[in-house]
Amino acid sequence: MQFALKLAISITVIIVCSQIGKRFPTLGGLIATMPLTGVIVLIWLYTDDPTNTSLMEGYTKGALWGIGPTILFFLSAFVCFQMHFSLGIVLTISFAVWFMGACIHQLFLH
Repeated sequence: MQFALKLAISITVIIVCSQIGKRFPTLGGLIATMPLTGVIVLIWLYTDDPTNTSLMEGYTKGALWGIGPTILFFLSAFVCFQMHFSLGIVLTISFAVWFMGACIHQLFLH
């Protein structure tokens, strides 16, 4: 039951963001990138094991430093969309750039 509740809340957040994004693209983007998903993950981690603060500390550290690769992803996507690339190409390039940033992220955090 707890898994189903987590899934329902997570799906609802994604659907709400996409629906807002249809009418107000920049607001939808802002909501999608706000710490809402991070808060949800912290709540899930806490409800699974309230005493494991080191897990939550590690998650927040990874999320904080993960902002860099995420910025690279969206910057790449923005530039590719300005160049009128197809969605498939935009996502391929953006994820490749994000992946390189994420690999560097992991090297520095370990």
